[in-house]
Amino acid sequence: MSPLSRREFVITGIAAGTGLVIGFYLPHREESSHEFSPNAYLRVSPENKITIVCARSEMGQGVRTALPMILAEELEANWNQIEIEQAGASTLYGDQTTGGSASVRTTWDPMRKAGAQAREMLISAAALAWAVPRSSCAAQNGTIVHTATQRRLTYGELAAQAATLPIPTDVPLKQSKDYKIVGQRLPRVDTPSKVKGSATFGIDFVTEKMSYAALLRSPTIAGKVIGFDDRDSKKISGVKYVGPIGPSAVAVVADSVWSAMEGRRVLNINWDEGPNKNLNSAAVMESLKQGAAKKGASLYSVGDVSKVRGSRISAEYQLPFMAHAPMEPGNCTANYSGNQCELWAPTQVPQDCRDSVAQAIGLDPDRVKVNVTLMGGGFGRRLEHDYAVEAAQVSKAIYDAKVGGPVKVIWTREDDMRCSTYRPASLHQLSAVLDGAGWPVAFTHRLIAPSISGQKGQPGPNGIDPDLPDEAAFVYGLPNVSLEYVLTETPVPLGWMRSVYALQTGFASESFVDELAAAAGKDPLAYRLHMLGQDKDGKDKDQDIQYFTTTWKTARMRGVLRLAAEKAGWKNPLPPGRNRGLACFACFSSYVAEVVEISMDDQTPRVHRVVAAVDCGQIVNPGILEQQVQGAIVYALSNALRAQITIDKGRVVQGNFDDYAPLRMNETPAVEVYAVSSREAPTGIGEPPVPPLAPALCNAIYAARKKRIRALPILS
Repeated sequence: MSPLSRREFVITGIAAGTGLVIGFYLPHREESSHEFSPNAYLRVSPENKITIVCARSEMGQGVRTALPMILAEELEANWNQIEIEQAGASTLYGDQTTGGSASVRTTWDPMRKAGAQAREMLISAAALAWAVPRSSCAAQNGTIVHTATQRRLTYGELAAQAATLPIPTDVPLKQSKDYKIVGQRLPRVDTPSKVKGSATFGIDFVTEKMSYAALLRSPTIAGKVIGFDDRDSKKISGVKYVGPIGPSAVAVVADSVWSAMEGRRVLNINWDEGPNKNLNSAAVMESLKQGAAKKGASLYSVGDVSKVRGSRISAEYQLPFMAHAPMEPGNCTANYSGNQCELWAPTQVPQDCRDSVAQAIGLDPDRVKVNVTLMGGGFGRRLEHDYAVEAAQVSKAIYDAKVGGPVKVIWTREDDMRCSTYRPASLHQLSAVLDGAGWPVAFTHRLIAPSISGQKGQPGPNGIDPDLPDEAAFVYGLPNVSLEYVLTETPVPLGWMRSVYALQTGFASESFVDELAAAAGKDPLAYRLHMLGQDKDGKDKDQDIQYFTTTWKTARMRGVLRLAAEKAGWKNPLPPGRNRGLACFACFSSYVAEVVEISMDDQTPRVHRVVAAVDCGQIVNPGILEQQVQGAIVYALSNALRAQITIDKGRVVQGNFDDYAPLRMNETPAVEVYAVSSREAPTGIGEPPVPPLAPALCNAIYAARKKRIRALPILS
């Protein structure tokens, strides 16, 4: 008899008198295992240990809790039994990128199916063990119960039997009304270790015989090393290696972080400052203005804006380069040992780290192992893999130099601020035509900016980044709309930052909508609701607006606008000295509206309260959702008030939190979060609350001072 696959139906077992017909697999002796692992996400041991694997990276957004909750729900598991394991780079889980607010929305179906597969196999195993009809067995709280006799077997007791069964492909999924875990405010599994200080972030990782490396990188954009003098560096106690890493950096390796940084401090490098040594922020903005004269590529178009006549209003908005500024600076530990390399990396892209490292040091990807650690913030910065490549290159260099052993590369805050990638600067040209009643009948938005994907060698059609159309979405149901993108170039390194282009287009678009409402003498909320459309009888009219990959529904946007306005008391008078503004935006398949309440201290706004309403489909964990929205609003407020990266003499000027200041605790407003109850599939939540904050804040400032802010940051 030929060998048989685990997935083949080998024997049909028929229990006499029960009508039970189940296909199952008899394993070869060498393949036999008592552990039940029907898919890459789940393992059940005979000791009743249930392990769920999280294939996305935890950077504070709660995926190590939310994703296992989805699987545990379909598994009918006892949540208190669950252990979570972080996956490294692997081919088993598809794309492991953690970004684009995609972790839950893209893993919802695979995790549900994984849990349901295991549940159905465990039910079949119990039916075989009891020789009863399968229909008389049910999964309940980590056990299979025979409903007629109330006999029970734990999943652990069934593990060995279940492991012999074929894996079903078509499995029933639970309805939302039957959920017991999904939708619950369960505590995050990573909180206790973080509170106790035992959690291991990338910068915390330690292993035996580990060295530390600090790199001195080119101070100018695209500068290169001509030569260096390391005599003073080697006088520092503990320094064991100094050498070039790529064309633009020199590494100092020592037995402590302090020695490595001291060795770097006294290192003398002769730099070629390169082609950008005279670049400054004024030149960057001028290039955007010159680029505005070019013909743009269409992101979305309906009707014909060129043929509409009426009262025209125009405005121009601009935004600067911005840094991600995560609390944990860049770092990675690598151990190159000749024919393989192991990494411990706080990364959003373990597979990209693996592949980039393999190419950089001449290994096959399967010879590079990536262990994913916790991250002290990501915000898109750790979608890059420069820190991993550096660590691997340093490790290989000291291996070749017979110094050897694992090495941790640590960036300082200044390294992270000045040698990073940045959210692109952008220019926005908007215009609208109003009818006799002041309502817009045409709307035009031209986004002039360099392309992140294009700079990275992955240009989309007409230079449009693949995600840009959805991130620049205009959900209002107007008869004539034109959204265009004008591609420009910049030598400043670009990277994806939390909410990416949505942050920029949302600020310009929603600020301009307020300008239109003011010009028409209408309430900003009523103005938006009118543009979102209503039936004459007052019932919601569900207008679909089709973009490249997303169908936006005006009814859902109307819903969050009304909810935010109701909870903020939009129609109620405010105390003297208080003003408010609102904005709404849709991105990453979710809808968010925010009301910002402020007072003014001369020209400086003080934000007292932010009310946010979100529609992100089925909510997996309400507590995590609230944390995500609160964090996004604090992040967005920091950006709106002070965040900008400026360039002078080819160098990034800002270097630390003194000149790139985050929001302080005493500046943080009360944030109220309200979610629309929904049975739609989950959509993104980490990024969608970011774009409405800046325009809502600026609209509140206009309400207070009648001064329109068209450039960020506000306190520049």
